[in-house]
Amino acid sequence: MTSAILPPLPVQPPGVDWPTLSWSRGPLPPSVDAERLARLIDHGFTDFEETHAVVVVQGGRLVLDRYGPAHGPEATCLSWSMAKSITHALVGIAVGDGLLDIMAPAPVPEWRSPGDPRGAITTDQLLRMSSGLRFSEVYEPDKTSDTIEMMWGSGKADVAHYAASQPLDHPPGTFFSYSSGTTNIICRILADVTGLRGEAFAAFMRERLFEPLGMRTPVPKFDPAGTFIGSSFCFASGQDFARFGLLYLRDGVWNGRRLLPEGWVDYARTQTFQQAGVTDDPYGAHWWLGLGGEGSFSANGHEGQFTLLAPDLDLIIVRHGRTGAALKDALKVWMGEMAAAFRT
Repeated sequence: MTSAILPPLPVQPPGVDWPTLSWSRGPLPPSVDAERLARLIDHGFTDFEETHAVVVVQGGRLVLDRYGPAHGPEATCLSWSMAKSITHALVGIAVGDGLLDIMAPAPVPEWRSPGDPRGAITTDQLLRMSSGLRFSEVYEPDKTSDTIEMMWGSGKADVAHYAASQPLDHPPGTFFSYSSGTTNIICRILADVTGLRGEAFAAFMRERLFEPLGMRTPVPKFDPAGTFIGSSFCFASGQDFARFGLLYLRDGVWNGRRLLPEGWVDYARTQTFQQAGVTDDPYGAHWWLGLGGEGSFSANGHEGQFTLLAPDLDLIIVRHGRTGAALKDALKVWMGEMAAAFRT
C-alpha cells in the first residue's frame, strides 16, 4: 500500500501540541504575503455565494480561521462527499482489525449467485471508483440521477441495496466512474464485518476515530437499514474537519498512537487508473489528488466543501459553504491559489 514516488508526509513539529483539546495558534509564516492572503480570503467570502468557514492549519497550528454569518468555530457544516474520505478511514480501521481484505472479492450479498460477474468486484475497486457498476452521479433533479433516486427516492430505505443491485457496465478495474453508490456499498460492508448498525456503528465511529482526535461535532447520518450514508452525510465543524485532515497529514498517527494501518494514507493518495477521456480530476482511493499542487490530496464535497492537504507545506485548508455548479471550477482555482500563497 505504499509508493516510492509519493512525497513524504510531515511529522508533528516538536513543541506543538496535538489539537485533541484545542488548537495551538500560530502566526503566518514570514514567507507568506499576508496582504495577498487577505485578498484571497476576502474573495473567498464575497464571490462564491455562501462561504461558511475557512480554516487554515500549518505545522500543526491554526494560523487562520474565518466564519460566515450564523457560523463559528463550533458550527456544524455540510460534508457532502467529504464523508467519503471519512469512510476511507473507517475501512482502514476495519483492515487494521483484521476484519476486511480489500483485495479480495467484496462481501456483497447481491453478487453471490454463481456466475454473477459482479462477484469479482473487490473493495479496493469500490474505493477507487472502478467497480464497473452502472451509476449516474447527477445532482440535477430534472435529469436521470441514481444519486437522487438512491438517497431520496426508491432506494432511500436501503441505499446500499439500491447501489449493489445495479448492473455491471464494464469489467471491474477497467473503468473509472465516480459513484456515491459504491461508497454506500462499502458502508454496508463495514456494518456487516463489524456487526454494527445505526447508533451502534455511530458509537464505533466516535470511539475509534472521532474521540481520539478530539472531534466533538461530527453528525453521521444513517438510512432506515442502519447503514451509514458515507457517501454524503457526516457533518462537522471546519476545525474538526481540519483535525481529520491532520490525522491523514500525520500518516494515520495521532499523538504517538497509530489509528490507521501503516501505509493506509499512502494508499489513499496513490493514483487510480482513469481511462482516456475522463474529465474528472486525478483520484486516489476515496480522496482526490492535486487540488493544491503536486502531491496534494483532498476530501471534496458537493457545493464546495474541501479539506485540502499539502504535505510539502505541512498545510491544511478547509472550506465550507454553498456554491453552485456555475462557480465550481472557479472555486477549485481559488483553493489552489490559497495553497500557492503558502508556497511562495
